[in-house]
Amino acid sequence: MKLTRLSFLSALGALACTLPVCAQEGGKPEIPADLLDDPHVREELAINEFTAPSIAKIFESLEALAPLPMLKFQREAPQKMPLNRADLAVELGFLIADGFLVVQAGELGKVESLAAELTRYGKALGAGERVNRHAASLLESARKQNVAQLKAELTATQKDVELELVTLRDADLAHLISLGGWIRALQVSTAAVETQFSDERAKHIMREDIADYYSAIVSGLEPRVADRPNFVAMRDILSGLRTEMIPGDDPVTRETVAGISKQAGKLAELALQREEGQ
Repeated sequence: MKLTRLSFLSALGALACTLPVCAQEGGKPEIPADLLDDPHVREELAINEFTAPSIAKIFESLEALAPLPMLKFQREAPQKMPLNRADLAVELGFLIADGFLVVQAGELGKVESLAAELTRYGKALGAGERVNRHAASLLESARKQNVAQLKAELTATQKDVELELVTLRDADLAHLISLGGWIRALQVSTAAVETQFSDERAKHIMREDIADYYSAIVSGLEPRVADRPNFVAMRDILSGLRTEMIPGDDPVTRETVAGISKQAGKLAELALQREEGQ
């Protein structure tokens, strides 16, 4: 029996509605709805263990805080690549996030070096051919000062690496890329709110659902990664942030934001700690 487009979409919607049950059975938490890219639902990946929050959507949720203080948190690209694939994935997430920060800051002259780094990391993760295409498009879009296309290429870079990881059967890496992007976004956005504080601005970073999601993701990583001291410490911080971010009856205070900002800095430091011996 053939499904009409309408009945297919209805069935897909029903699948999405059952996601929390499936996620619990499979050990993966439910992705916050506003961080899930539509293409994941309607194209190749659908909703499965490889689907991770979109770094692009993370930054879209922070647009009200622009401009973000990127200059305060500039990172130098490490000369030596990590050997551990988990470290590669986290650092790639930071790189993609840096791309969005560069675009938002209008510093398009930095796109060339960023594209080169994305290519290096994509190749190391086995997705070099896919990432190369986006790197070339990033350079062309920067030359034309096409901000919308730059964002689209960064979004596609994350998704195409995920697609490659599907063939390698390594779902953990897809989530670590997303985790790296969120940590970088949290580090910069909390500093933006702390600098220019208001209760309304603070609400954009008080996302206990996101902190809870990544806390569960880190807990569910394979033991060789999850038991590393930096990941154990990250899990503890994420669990604490989840509690700190739960909405209360009182307005969010500057002191609360300052505390979250400090924890975000620690998360970034821990996330970029490579496996011992590298």
